[in-house]
Formats: sequence, structure tokens, C-alpha cells
Amino acid sequence: MATKKESRFFDEKERLGVRQRERYYNTNLYAMICMGYRKAPRVRKIFDERGIRRSEVKTVKDLEKLPVISREELVRLEKEDPPFGGFSPPDIKIDRIFTSPGPVYEPHLSEKDPIWARGYFAAGFRKGDIVLNTFSYHMVAAGLTFHGGLRRVGATVIPSGASSTENQVQLIRDLGATAYTGTPSFLMAIIKKAEEMGYRFREDFRLRRASFVAEPLQPSLREKFEKEYGIDTYQMYGATEVGDIAYECSNKNGWHICEEVIVEIVDPTTGQQVEPGQLGEVVVTRLNRIFFLFRFGTGDLSRIEVSRCPCGRTSYRLMGISGRVGEAVKVRGMFIAPSQLNLVSSKFEGVRLQALVDRIDYKDFLTLRVEVESEGPLRQRIEGEFEKVFKEICTVKIDKLELIEKGTLQEKEPLIVDRRTWK
Repeated sequence: MATKKESRFFDEKERLGVRQRERYYNTNLYAMICMGYRKAPRVRKIFDERGIRRSEVKTVKDLEKLPVISREELVRLEKEDPPFGGFSPPDIKIDRIFTSPGPVYEPHLSEKDPIWARGYFAAGFRKGDIVLNTFSYHMVAAGLTFHGGLRRVGATVIPSGASSTENQVQLIRDLGATAYTGTPSFLMAIIKKAEEMGYRFREDFRLRRASFVAEPLQPSLREKFEKEYGIDTYQMYGATEVGDIAYECSNKNGWHICEEVIVEIVDPTTGQQVEPGQLGEVVVTRLNRIFFLFRFGTGDLSRIEVSRCPCGRTSYRLMGISGRVGEAVKVRGMFIAPSQLNLVSSKFEGVRLQALVDRIDYKDFLTLRVEVESEGPLRQRIEGEFEKVFKEICTVKIDKLELIEKGTLQEKEPLIVDRRTWK
């Protein structure tokens, strides 16, 4: 089992000086700009329509000349020019194609890219660890990319995916799992299931380390994991469209920005970069040679800390997520967007609906309110098919379907209401 103390770094990029890091980012960005303009039709169109020359985007600051591309916009562009919206060369050769709700199609970047490895390394995952990977391996990027990151740091992986909590308990027990990766709420569900089965989690199992992603880690839940169960917890932050973005080290004071991405904090209304310490939208450009998606807007709000971290890493840090831009929200690790709800509605004669997201016993709870007549064939269809159709489109299971009278929802009510608090 790896110790908490970190005696070395994943590689020398994590200790670049300020000028070295600036040079590294600008050099690689300009190379990606030139290649993207030559090979990716969408990039060429964006530049040409705005009258921008490649030589005008040589630095991170110059990225302000390009538009921020939201997830909703990416969905639209990929529908307009499938499968990758023109952000990849037409003759691209890739290893895998992943999907995420929308749908968004994402070419797998590279087996050599240390996707997620930095975060696992900083969290102390090493050779000798046996890690339960509870992310799905089916079509979405999470399972396989996290698997690759764990293998890069030498850990053994149990690809448990989204199997039942009882099965997860059995794997932890039988295979001697020492670490976990997944969402914090699912780990708590596994612990509760183990206790229902008569186990004392801390005494009966070897699991002592966890790295979470895709869902916020509540301070109260972190305290519970660490004090009651002896599990050292870490957070990582990323998006399927661009991979890993940032991660915690053992100091747990902000998330180090990965060397493979350029992160801007921008004013959501103008797309202009804000000063360090100010709140804005997290906008990401992943440095790569096959998917030229510049300035992807995550929709998350954060701020950057530029002071040095005691761990020795010199990268700037994101100071958590302070909220969302727009209406799309993440539920149990997956985004639900208004466009998806509109698609669900269209399958049932355009009924009006609303999603309510709550937090109950450390878990997300999703309620769907649907306006429908008290009786009739449409109501029967909704009662029999709605939850299945919703999950197929949004990939998230409804916890409660609430059928309400027509006219209950007001005209200007939002499609998604996030009522969770993170205390």
C-alpha cells in the first residue's frame, strides 16, 4: 500500500518554472493551432469567419480571440458535421470513440497521454495498490481512461464498473482491494451495504485510499470517510470532452492544473480572461494532435490560485467549483442538459416536464415532474415507458416520477432545478 508521503513527482513537467511553463504552453498551443487550421475544417472555418490569422494566436492570452464552445454548442456542431463537428481531420486514425449524453462523440486521444495518471500519482496510488474502479466501461470514457491512469502509476485494477453494491463489497473482500475510484456517494453506498451485511468496514477491509471524480465531495462526507473509516480521500476534476483538468495533492488545498491542458478562467458573458483570484467559467484547451477543440466551456465556475503549493508542484490551482453557468447540471456523475429534456419531451407529444435534483443521505436524488391528463393513452404511455426513455437519452435513472396536472408548471420555470447544498 502506498504511503501518504510523496517523495517524488510523476515527471519533471510538474516542477517547471514560471517562464518555462509559459513557454511550454505557448509553444504547444501554437503547434496545435497550426495543425488544427491545416487539418480540421471547423477550426479553419472559425478562424476564417473571424478574419483571424494563425500567427495571431500564439499565446494563452491570444485565445481570447477565439469563441468559447459550450457543451450545448458542441452537441449542435457534431450533429451538423458528424461525428466530431469538424474538429478532427476527416481521415483521422484513432484507437477508440467514446460517447457522452447529448450525444457528444469523443475520439480517444492517446495511450501515451498520461490521462488521469497525475491525479492518481498525487493521491499516492502506486504499484502494489489494488484499486476498485467503479466507473462504467461501456461507451463512456470514464472506465477505460481511469483504468489507463491507474495502470500508468503501476496499480492493479479491478474493473468492477457500475455493478451492484453487494458485488462491490464481495470484490473488496475477496480481492483485498486497497483503494477505490468512483463517486463519493457510491463509496458510501458500498460501505452501508457492507455494514448491512454484518461487516465492520474499517476493521474487516483493507481499503484505505480513495480518489473521487464526477461528483463534488462534501466536506462533511470527507470527514466521515477519513475519521470513521480511515480512508484518505482525494479529488480529481475533469470533463469527458477534454479529459483530466486538475487534481488534489496531499495538501488538499486546491486542485493542481494538469500539464496537458490550458485552463482559462473567463467572464461567462464576454469570454475574456479574468484576473487570478476572480470567479469565472473554467474554459479548457487540451493540448493534442487529433481533436482540435479550442476553448471548451465546462460551465463550471471557479477561480485560480497562483501561489506555490508546499508539495513542490509549480502549476496553478483551481480552488474548487463554486457553481454552474447556465442550466445543465451533473447528477450522479452525468450531465443533464435542457436539450436532453426537450428530446425526452418530444417522445411524448411534447409534454411539459421539469427535473428536480436533491441531495439525500449523501446521494443525488432525481425527481421528474411531468404534466399529463389524469387519464388517457398518453398517461398510460408515460407510466409505462417514460423512465426507460429518459434513461436511454440522459443515461441517468429517475428516482421519482411525479405526474402532475396540466398547467402546474409556470411558463418561465426552468427545466432543471438544482436544490442541492454542499455543506
